[in-house]
Amino acid sequence: MSWSGGSRGSRRGYHHGNLREALVEAALDLIARKGPAGFTFADAARSAGVSSAAPYRHFRGREELIADVARRGFELFEARLERAWNNGEPAPYPAFENVGRAYLAFAREEPAYYSAMFEAGLDLDEEPGLRGAAESAFAVLRRACETFCARIPIERRPPALMMSLHVWALSHGIASLFGRGDPGRRKLPMAPEELLEAGVLVYLRGLGLIGDR
Repeated sequence: MSWSGGSRGSRRGYHHGNLREALVEAALDLIARKGPAGFTFADAARSAGVSSAAPYRHFRGREELIADVARRGFELFEARLERAWNNGEPAPYPAFENVGRAYLAFAREEPAYYSAMFEAGLDLDEEPGLRGAAESAFAVLRRACETFCARIPIERRPPALMMSLHVWALSHGIASLFGRGDPGRRKLPMAPEELLEAGVLVYLRGLGLIGDR
């Protein structure tokens, strides 16, 4: 799999004492080019233009640096999803579609963040703030699912958590397999957004949440 792409093609370097930001930029560049497991802490220091000892002023090691990248990624991800959902406006289903498109767009446009968030094997409880950031992003999708669930009688209402996990898994699978800009990915006869829309439509119909469009 290729992690290339996105806007992280060159490092900014260490300027004006902003070492932490320089290391994060260096990590994003290295993840984009080599994947989250493809570089060392010393590589990040060298890419930032500092000595191998300098990063320890801010991070205990490579895993903590990647965790900081992942936390920032989840915060950006949440903001993208929240903006797409827009409190369910102009109507719940179009807003729900917008969330799916935002998911795929983030994976395509921010491959380094996406890899740090989902492919680095991080323990969400190991670093402060990481689980909270991840849960806040997931909460946007859960609120969207709760809006749909509230539309049908309570005795036929599916659990919002189950529904949000199913839709998250579908979105993540399509993003990872088809929506990342990887030249080796499987070819599709349609856009990833169309595949996701069709899958979610079938799923929501199966739950009785929507009828024929």
